[in-house]
Amino acid sequence: MDGLQDRAGIRFDLPTGPSRGQWQRCEELIEDPTLFTKWHDLLGDWLRARHGAAPKRTAAGYVMSWYLHVPAYAAALLLHHERRVPSLRAAELAFKLSGDRPHPDGIAVLGTEFYCLPSDPGSTLPEATVVADEHELVAVLRARYIAHAARFVRAYRTVSPLGARTLWAAATDALDNSLWWAGRHGGDEGAGVADAAFVLDTTYPPLTSASTLRMTEQREWARRRESCCFSYLLPEEAECAGCPRTCARPS
Repeated sequence: MDGLQDRAGIRFDLPTGPSRGQWQRCEELIEDPTLFTKWHDLLGDWLRARHGAAPKRTAAGYVMSWYLHVPAYAAALLLHHERRVPSLRAAELAFKLSGDRPHPDGIAVLGTEFYCLPSDPGSTLPEATVVADEHELVAVLRARYIAHAARFVRAYRTVSPLGARTLWAAATDALDNSLWWAGRHGGDEGAGVADAAFVLDTTYPPLTSASTLRMTEQREWARRRESCCFSYLLPEEAECAGCPRTCARPS
């Protein structure tokens, strides 16, 4: 996985020296949800500087989506590039906030355990758990991701105005988006779309839908969001493309 750090912008350790303090383990936020409140405050300052207002639901919606991107994108990248699934435990994931907009611009997978296929060159390593085929591999990915998201939902509900349905909708969006983006950022958008359709071939509660990726009339891939980011609450902002407030759900 050494080359993945260069190709996909994911790392497998934390830096030493002064930059170490810029990184935060997911476990720290889940165990102390007041750290999410500090993140809300930091984002609120950024929103007020750029939009003149910082509605609480908007700040909560941004942080919700940004946090869930961390386990979702770590899972998607390793599945796309290596056909592996990391443990996705909160204690084994970390992220770094950007110095400009306070969103995660670096992800670290810190655990050594992973799930893989029998053909994987690392399948004989002690930290590897071998599964029979790709169907079992994506089932593991869903289970590990849902376990992490469930801890986040429980913690985040204590410090945000958002309910469980909204949070699980955001968790669904994060996974569907990340699988798509892993392919697109890796130079094969079609493979990312295929991964999203494979992993989210149907609804797996408490996730709220199957993949919503679809080809538009302009021959571009797009998806209908399950969750709202509440950007429309900002001055002079409208709903995003694909917002569930404006897009009809299929019957």
